[in-house]
Amino acid sequence: MPATPHLEKHFTATEAVRDVVIGMADGLTVPFALAAGLSAAVTSTGVIVTAGLAEVVAGAIAMGLGGYLAARTDAEHYAAEERRENDEIDRLRGREIEEVAAIFRDYGLKGDALTTVVEAIAADRKRWVDFMMRFELGLERPDPKRAPVSAVTIGGSYVIGGLIPLIPYMLVHDISGALRISVIATGAALLIFGAIKGHFTGVSKVKSALQTALVGGLAAGAAFWLAHLFG
Repeated sequence: MPATPHLEKHFTATEAVRDVVIGMADGLTVPFALAAGLSAAVTSTGVIVTAGLAEVVAGAIAMGLGGYLAARTDAEHYAAEERRENDEIDRLRGREIEEVAAIFRDYGLKGDALTTVVEAIAADRKRWVDFMMRFELGLERPDPKRAPVSAVTIGGSYVIGGLIPLIPYMLVHDISGALRISVIATGAALLIFGAIKGHFTGVSKVKSALQTALVGGLAAGAAFWLAHLFG
């Protein structure tokens, strides 16, 4: 027995973490790009703040609703497939038993051991359906509370991210000065957020931070350039 036990560490991006990533990434990027673009086209920070806040509210609602509908769709899809599996067990029992056996054969099981396991699975209908949902279709049962929680998480994350590039315009009335502060604040937030995202997803923190900052910078740069071009 080894003196030091082996400890496995796995990064698991939970549904809540994914929702925060979705909301925060767009919240930091879109309002920042809008504010940067308007900075090249208007002369009042008040206009930028008003437009930015309107975008943050609209974006949070749209993103939250999108998260809600996505989660509801997952739940409805699972329920439909579960009904189909139950129906197939009733109508095509032999074929469904063979499908269970085929799954275990792929894992190297055969002979009496295979027969015993398949019979054990088929003896309990709920366990049988759950097994087929997971191993045949690759579906996990959704949390029934997932949809509203996802909507609030994504929408709230969008608001938090969206306020970061706008706060400098609320505090500084000089557009060029506010833009510089906004660039620094948002750049730092993108780097920090990217590193945190990398931690939860198991990707290099430095790589994730740089990729996230690059995406936000390109979006803002494109908006600023277009505003200069057409403004």
